[in-house]
Amino acid sequence: MRSTTKTSLLLLASVGSALAQRKSLSHGPQLPHARFVTEVPRVASFVPLTAPRDVAKLHLGEILKREDGYIPVEGVDYFIREDSYEDDHTGVAHFYVRQIINGLEVADADISLNIKDGHVLSYGDSFYRGDVPSGMPFNEEPAHDLHAEFCARPARHTTDEEGWLVPAGQTVMGGTSETVAESGHPNCNTASFVSNARSRIAQEPTIHDPKVAALHFMIAAHPSPQIAHHLEADFDGHLGQMYSTPLHHFRGHQTASPVEEIHHLPGTLNPVPVKLVYVQSPRGSKTKLTLAWKMEVEMEDNWYEAYMDASHPSHIHSVMDWASDAAIAPIPQEPKAPATPSYRVWKWGINDPTEGKRSVESFHDTLASPIGWHSIPAGNDPLASTSSDPSILVNHTTTFGNNVFAHENWEGANAWVDNYRPEADGDMVFDYAYGPKRSGDSNVPPKDYVNATITQLFYTSNMYHDLVYRYGFDEKSGNFQQHNFGRGGREGDGVIANAQDGSGYNNANFMTPPDGQNGRCRMYIWNTATPYRDGDLEAGIVIHELSHGLSTRLTGGPANSGCLAWGESGGMGEGWGDYIATSARSNKVYSDYPMGAWAANQVKGIRNYPYSTNMTINPSTYKTLDKPGYWGVHAIGEVWAEILWIVQQKLIAKHGYSDTLFPPQAEEDGTVPEGDFYRARVANKPLVPIHGNTLLLQLVISGMKLQPCRPSFFDARDAIIQADEILTGGENRCELWAGFSERGLGPDATIIGSTPWGGGVRSDDFSLPQSCNY
Repeated sequence: MRSTTKTSLLLLASVGSALAQRKSLSHGPQLPHARFVTEVPRVASFVPLTAPRDVAKLHLGEILKREDGYIPVEGVDYFIREDSYEDDHTGVAHFYVRQIINGLEVADADISLNIKDGHVLSYGDSFYRGDVPSGMPFNEEPAHDLHAEFCARPARHTTDEEGWLVPAGQTVMGGTSETVAESGHPNCNTASFVSNARSRIAQEPTIHDPKVAALHFMIAAHPSPQIAHHLEADFDGHLGQMYSTPLHHFRGHQTASPVEEIHHLPGTLNPVPVKLVYVQSPRGSKTKLTLAWKMEVEMEDNWYEAYMDASHPSHIHSVMDWASDAAIAPIPQEPKAPATPSYRVWKWGINDPTEGKRSVESFHDTLASPIGWHSIPAGNDPLASTSSDPSILVNHTTTFGNNVFAHENWEGANAWVDNYRPEADGDMVFDYAYGPKRSGDSNVPPKDYVNATITQLFYTSNMYHDLVYRYGFDEKSGNFQQHNFGRGGREGDGVIANAQDGSGYNNANFMTPPDGQNGRCRMYIWNTATPYRDGDLEAGIVIHELSHGLSTRLTGGPANSGCLAWGESGGMGEGWGDYIATSARSNKVYSDYPMGAWAANQVKGIRNYPYSTNMTINPSTYKTLDKPGYWGVHAIGEVWAEILWIVQQKLIAKHGYSDTLFPPQAEEDGTVPEGDFYRARVANKPLVPIHGNTLLLQLVISGMKLQPCRPSFFDARDAIIQADEILTGGENRCELWAGFSERGLGPDATIIGSTPWGGGVRSDDFSLPQSCNY
């Protein structure tokens, strides 16, 4: 119900799943020239520059100079992306620059510049530096088919849930001689049909119709081998039913390439936007340009950003799955919601039902959620009538609001607007019974307390929104809100939160499309105990999933959702979620913590080790990533989370511990009091948290904004250290290095032979920089 008054799939690793593993394709080339530079020489200009955009343009010229001096190349250009912004929290301006060649975007050629006080602090650079083709020549050689290469590998090399490979020379016990495809790995369950369809393609060089490329992609990506086989067997018939229409006002820069939508591609939920772009294909130490069709393919359990070779349309160049398994403008005023909402929940900080009792809580952060959690201007409300005045504030009395739409999804479908949500009483109190009972049908009890479940999911998700908002994940930087209050960013993207999702068991996932499109969180029931357990009630799992939206939107800019897709960068996407979830439940008295232990009904949780400062309990170091079973993103992520956990303890030892991660509420004029949370305010400087746990959370979130697209562990480490330099002048530099070095990520740590799926040979370094040896 509502009253009207005038006034953004990442997977948590599955344990004991009753269902088959979800198919998810994410892979692409490692660009040998990509770099992240944190020590940037100052560039002299005739007239001092203060405007960040002018500074960005000056430094772009310097970055793009060749060794023998600047040589303008006809057909090579760039544009500054619209999602660039100046961070109100730190004062750092983040500019995202995309390369253009011959009028086409180079989809993986980006420069990200971090600018403050007229100077570039750091930048990431993956711009193409090779020879520029004349016109748009056909691709003589097909893109390196990483998917086919993976499926043809011996199955004995696959050791974890993603199925990526262990380094050469390491042995996995019990291996066989069959290939990954023959072993039944879900990512390869349609490989033979891909090969059959490929064999019928004309080999003469040409730019193929994007519909052909889209249908080949669906044969590779569809989770059902039976449907993929049907698509391959009747390829021309399905192709004949597809059609395309021009699409105007496509997101991003209007380059020479027109954009169209492909309709009736089997397996999709919506028409598929597609455009012609360049991508970079490594050739030894250099790269060459490959023409590709970029397409955004939304399916039931996946949301892909795919690049298909335009001349060899059955070859996937790269693919990212946006789903992973794991001064204020005027606001509509009076009257607001009829009462202050309250919720009977396990309050923030209680991880699961075994750690405490439920209580009635009433909270929203007035800076992060100025109209509360249940109100939306009609122009941004999915339930409002199209004839409604968009300035009308709609006050909902269900778990439906500006930040989060929480509801049941027992059918496991993608429709959500009209799904069931609990109704508050006349005083806006959400108070419902929770009492799981043993019964013959353990599927029944969770549904019996679904009101309590949805209320908990709504509460935890809104608390998370408000928390990370105060640490800098705001409208400009791409957070998830239906209405942005004129503060910047793209709106219309509140989180769709599905409770008790019927599409699976023993899991959770989060889909993160670019800014301006709704994020989608799906929480499942776990059949690991009797009665079954509800993942919505384990806060750590919810926080982990929501953190995928945080890290994806902040890394590489809000409009680029492909920066944490595979390898170390994809692993850190998992690790940040574990770190924030663990920090949220921690106490002043130190303890070790597992991840997902309650839902999985396993004392040690769903990771290899609990998070612990004790090397006997958790021996993870950077070198651990070379071991069998550590090439998947969840295993990579737990090593990153463990490193951050150690770093946090170093800062707590120096600065102490805060009992709350939440800053004090802002005053009516928007001023934030320091209280005992922040240091005394310094004019024109960002507020600095006093305590070690709050300080590191700030540095981690600020570091996400500084690091480049597809960061390595080294890039993310350096970004956190630079975030401290910006915030405190670098007073915690040695404590940060001490934490990273304790787990092998010291200044001389190395990786040789990095691969797209996280492989390579690493070496630990436990030393400190010379300046810290005192």
